[in-house]
Amino acid sequence: QVQLVESGGGLVQAGDDLRLSCAASGRTFSNYVAGWFRQAPGGKERSFVASISRFGTYVDYADSVKGRFTISRDNAKNTVYLQMNSLKPEDTALYYCAAASALSRFDRNYNYWGQGTQVTVSS
Repeated sequence: QVQLVESGGGLVQAGDDLRLSCAASGRTFSNYVAGWFRQAPGGKERSFVASISRFGTYVDYADSVKGRFTISRDNAKNTVYLQMNSLKPEDTALYYCAAASALSRFDRNYNYWGQGTQVTVSS
């Protein structure tokens, strides 16, 4: 019902900035909460990064990224963004965007997932 495609990942150095995009198609995008999760190399599960309500009124961030990352959305463009500033090596992970019916920090509450985009931070 909703298809999500991430883009914008790449190899950067510590301290650099990167902007991830998640393009949505299918049903009306504004019907869904959007979130970003990440899976570190060798990690077994996806960790919560950030989420945003349907119209951008509310946002939530993991403590590890608060103050550095910004989640936003443009429903007219069916796109969710994750602006990542001051990247650290520990931010290295496969980043996924996801859609849910309500705000949540739990990946099990998200019904739709992209395939992920790799972010690698050197040093």
